[in-house]
Amino acid sequence: MATRVDLCNAIRALSMDAVQKANSGHPGAPMGMAEIAEVLWNHNLSHNPNNPQWANRDRFVLSNGHGSMLIYSLLHLTGYDVTMDDIKSFRQLHSRCAGHPEYGYAPGVETTTGPLGQGIANGVGFAMAEKLLASQFNKPGHDIVDHYTYVFLGDGCMMEGVSHEACALAGTWGLGKLIAFWDDNGISIDGHIEGWYTDDTAGRFKAYGWHVVSVDGHDQAAIQKAIDEAKSVTDKPSLICCKTIIGKGSPNKCGSHDCHGSALGEAEVAATREAIGWPHAPFEIPADVYEGWNQKDKGAKREADWNAKFDAYAKAYPAEAAEFKRRMAGELPANWKSLTDAIIAETNEKAEKLATRQASQKAITALAPILPEFLGGSADLTGSNLTSSKDFKHVSGKEPGNYISYGVREFGMAAIMNGMALHGGLLPYGGTFHMFSDYMKNGMRMSALMHQRVIYVLTHDSIGQGEDGPTHQPVENTAGLRMIPRMDVWRPADSTETTVAWVAAVERTEGPTSLVLSRQAVPGIKHDAKDFELIRKGGYVFSDAAGKADVIIIANGSELDLAIQAAAELNAAGTKVRVVSMPSTNVFDRQDQAYKDSVLTPGVKRVAVEAAHPDFWRKYVGLEGAVVGIDTFGESAPGGALFKHFGFTVENVVNTVKSVL
Repeated sequence: MATRVDLCNAIRALSMDAVQKANSGHPGAPMGMAEIAEVLWNHNLSHNPNNPQWANRDRFVLSNGHGSMLIYSLLHLTGYDVTMDDIKSFRQLHSRCAGHPEYGYAPGVETTTGPLGQGIANGVGFAMAEKLLASQFNKPGHDIVDHYTYVFLGDGCMMEGVSHEACALAGTWGLGKLIAFWDDNGISIDGHIEGWYTDDTAGRFKAYGWHVVSVDGHDQAAIQKAIDEAKSVTDKPSLICCKTIIGKGSPNKCGSHDCHGSALGEAEVAATREAIGWPHAPFEIPADVYEGWNQKDKGAKREADWNAKFDAYAKAYPAEAAEFKRRMAGELPANWKSLTDAIIAETNEKAEKLATRQASQKAITALAPILPEFLGGSADLTGSNLTSSKDFKHVSGKEPGNYISYGVREFGMAAIMNGMALHGGLLPYGGTFHMFSDYMKNGMRMSALMHQRVIYVLTHDSIGQGEDGPTHQPVENTAGLRMIPRMDVWRPADSTETTVAWVAAVERTEGPTSLVLSRQAVPGIKHDAKDFELIRKGGYVFSDAAGKADVIIIANGSELDLAIQAAAELNAAGTKVRVVSMPSTNVFDRQDQAYKDSVLTPGVKRVAVEAAHPDFWRKYVGLEGAVVGIDTFGESAPGGALFKHFGFTVENVVNTVKSVL
């Protein structure tokens, strides 16, 4: 029978062998955290390798994702569909065992990690989701939402600012089912960290409101005791500080950065085998070691026990059980289309003059009653982003609710929302000023990378922000977001387009959406009903001149009205102008070529108008066309004065059109 030492050494052997074969990777963390991993995965983690998507499984996050061979070893050994051939293809093209854990590649990987700090922030999102769903669905004697979130993190995660943002909020929320293990090995890529990381980490987390305990990370009894203690503290998240030796088992490279980010080398791999007493060939695992790790039968029983609990819950609370299943499946309510069609039609009928951020608030207010999974929030700008409404209940972790004040933590908000979306059962959206999307850009990119349905509400979208000045006036941000693969960006021109954009964002399951919204009021427009589906295509002919157009003006957001006025003047003077509203270039680009050509007729000169950097629009107007944009930073003045100062006037648009003709 395999000993626990054998089980840990299996991790060390698989990790060093896979990294050596790839000649790329990070063997040190997996080798150093083997004991922690064995205690957690073999004796505490409630999971089922037969069904990695079981709703009430414990969530595990490897925040120090460079140590990816740790999770691949664990998945393979415990019985997930991660084969030895997968392990052997570590870091190769199309391998399920990618260089860093990638969501959607290997079963059992809960989130993509690698950009340090975001994994622990995702973990906070998982734990917040568990707490919120438990408050919504659990009934006396029926705790169907009842699981832990476990996170491994390293020194790099501790240094990254996003971990500070998220962990401080986790303390405020009192997330008793969040348990994190800090791999305190004192090494990062540059070497021993005492020259750049001397925080009192335990003291810092205690100040956040966490339960903190320190252990020898190679003492399995001490680790188990720390986990038991953490579970007994139900009103605080727990940090278990684990003092470890990076690369433990490697006789010449352990405890140094030499085993952090590169293969050990053939000679050191052989020396390590001898040092740890592992006589087996590379990628060879004895049957008794597999048996010692196997969690398939135990996992099946865990899920079967929960299924019995859920069946009892469904008998007592059939409506709630059906709703839970719908939400965890990510399905929309059965009457979604008829209800949202009515909301869009009503919005269009009113055709109110208001800022698109105000139109967004009206859309949120209308959609919330039919979307109980809606979970709103803002990074301390609720009154400006208009992301809440009177019917929302603010929640801080102490009581149930559906609106979160994240504080001034844009990046933390994005990473937490990613965790919530990955957990399932919630549809998170969060707001900030568009300019501050720069603070959370990598979290937004991760939403797209993982195909997650997260909605970003980005208000004060241009120089129309006004008096706050250039620090708050985005110029390049919209183009930057449009270039993130799988990110849909909408910059609607009126209340109807805003409502359609919201509906499209909610319906979208393959990635995130950014709603870029104005501070200043825009005119109300009453569309033909046929326009509703055309808006959904991202770009459409808003108005056309009789006969073949001489020129096409493309605009969106607050500049659509400018294009309409310029077109009227040009048409009156005999120039035939088509106006195209393009609220989402990403969505428009996905349409078939015939539709795109019907909107942007080939061979017709084009002028684009957007209060943003002009270079992006060259893909639509070509070198023969022109762009009315802004390629400098803004100024501090009322928005109207700035639009005039930077050439966003009817006169300038008319003259620009004439220049291309």
